[in-house]
Amino acid sequence: MNEVTKFLLNLNINDTEPLIVGVSYGPDSMALLNIVKEKYPKNKIICAHVHHNHRKESDEEQEQLKKFCVKNNIMFEFMKITEYKNNKFTEEEARIKRYKFFEFLVKKYNSKYLFTAHHGDDLIETILMRITRGSTLRGYAGISLISNRDNYNIIRPLLFVTKEDILKYCNNKKINYAEDKSNFDDNYTRNRYRKYILPYLKKEDPKVHKKFLKFSLLHSKYDDYFTNLVNRLYDDVVNNNVLNLSELLKNDEVVIRRIVMRYLHNNYGNEIIRITDDNTNAILSLISSNKSSGSVCLPNKKMLIKSYNKLYFDNDFKYNDYCLMLNEYVELPNGFVVRQINKLENKSNYVTAVSYDDVRFPLYIRNVTKGDRINVLGLNGSKKVQDIFINEKVPKNIRGSYPVVVDSEDKIIWIPGLKKSKYDKSKAGKYDIILKYYKEEKNDNTR
Repeated sequence: MNEVTKFLLNLNINDTEPLIVGVSYGPDSMALLNIVKEKYPKNKIICAHVHHNHRKESDEEQEQLKKFCVKNNIMFEFMKITEYKNNKFTEEEARIKRYKFFEFLVKKYNSKYLFTAHHGDDLIETILMRITRGSTLRGYAGISLISNRDNYNIIRPLLFVTKEDILKYCNNKKINYAEDKSNFDDNYTRNRYRKYILPYLKKEDPKVHKKFLKFSLLHSKYDDYFTNLVNRLYDDVVNNNVLNLSELLKNDEVVIRRIVMRYLHNNYGNEIIRITDDNTNAILSLISSNKSSGSVCLPNKKMLIKSYNKLYFDNDFKYNDYCLMLNEYVELPNGFVVRQINKLENKSNYVTAVSYDDVRFPLYIRNVTKGDRINVLGLNGSKKVQDIFINEKVPKNIRGSYPVVVDSEDKIIWIPGLKKSKYDKSKAGKYDIILKYYKEEKNDNTR
């Protein structure tokens, strides 16, 4: 823990500063709380605990944490999440609500510092996950030691140590804690990295977390350099939230990408993590295209429009509209799902198979819009989607939200459950991916 202590010493925190510590009652956050308590004995320390209302053990853990705080003269603040969207717990929603609570406490106590218990193993997992998923230069850096917010900083001193170091610390200090059983559930992506990949890396080098921290710090420095460069150029390229493509294309490719990423960040804020490499590449492809117009569907029901020399967000994209990038599994607003499958189960309109040679990836699922047409399999020319709805007796009240699968050039390649396009290869020919459309039941084990 020497590196942790040295890092905290270099922060030069004044004795009068109130310090917020996010604590779950797991070993990581309990170790952090104790370290902060010992390192800053004169400061007012506030333990910020969130009851996620997801596990039966949470009530008891909250009580034990409160007792620890009373015993050690630490202020105890907690918040219980009473409901989730669609009555379904998700890590993402819990995280958002947790940090809103933290920010509330930062303002309440006029604090400049929020401590969180991310450690070296978390950093490795995050970097590997983002490399696999695709991210930005800053994203590949993983978790920062210090993250600057508008009025405070998030401090993560445990990035210097591993989970094993933390457990040893808790045992030596006789600090009680609880392990969340969900941390061992293979249904969570991070857990699979933790259980199956991390042990191999540590076998190669027990101190591999330090190599990842060095990797992270180096990427952060590179990112700072490009950020400063982009800041100098940005106002010449963007005006009233509209990108001037002529000015943008005067720059090198790497700078163009960074300007686009800042533009996206300005429109997404903290939700920028939803933007993937595929999203960014689709935008860059649209920008460099010889076509004077086009569009790209993006997460959070947003759409980017290219019109001659301009690129901008479509403000007329209605709330009830949706546009989702097609991954291996996508839940749709109508209760159905579209999933990639490995075997062509049947040749009905609920399954389609397409080739990389015929359509432009990535694919998207969006609702039908006015004027949509599809080149129906087996027919010459195109046909209005609305006419297909009439012929298939699709109820009027669901036509506007009915899903269609399109490629990156917005060509409709499938109306799930109704019609296939000329790009379908189910009956003959080479295909690369197979898509299935179905209503998922609670006991469905095909996912």
